[in-house]
Amino acid sequence: MKVSTALVSGLAGATTLTIVHEIMKRVDPKAPRMDLLGMNAISKMMLKSHKTPPDRKTLFFITMAGDLVANALYYSLTGVGRKGHWLKGTVLGTAAGIGGVLLPKPMGLNPAYSNRTTATKLMTVGLYLIGGLVTSAVINAMDND
Repeated sequence: MKVSTALVSGLAGATTLTIVHEIMKRVDPKAPRMDLLGMNAISKMMLKSHKTPPDRKTLFFITMAGDLVANALYYSLTGVGRKGHWLKGTVLGTAAGIGGVLLPKPMGLNPAYSNRTTATKLMTVGLYLIGGLVTSAVINAMDND
């Protein structure tokens, strides 16, 4: 698999995850707020480094950019190897979603953003699964060209 195919497909998965999340948070009060979780993480890191976090709007854009890059690189792992892209995308997406539910509390972040209700937990896992599946679909489409 070409590195470019893996990166493009990973970016497609990350972008889809972000768009679906932005829509969900506007229509469902139980939707996960991974944007707020990311902003919480960046603010805490900056404060520990004795830096003042930027204003909310700037912090949101920094978080979105970081999420897109990190998620694109993560999802691009789906393209490693020649086979099993659908399985890899499914596993990577599900693992990211489970991590999004289970890791905030041990990391000292607000766990309510991703797991305040059962519906929120399921949506969190589902969002990341969607990203993994889109990544797999794009790999499949690009491989068939």
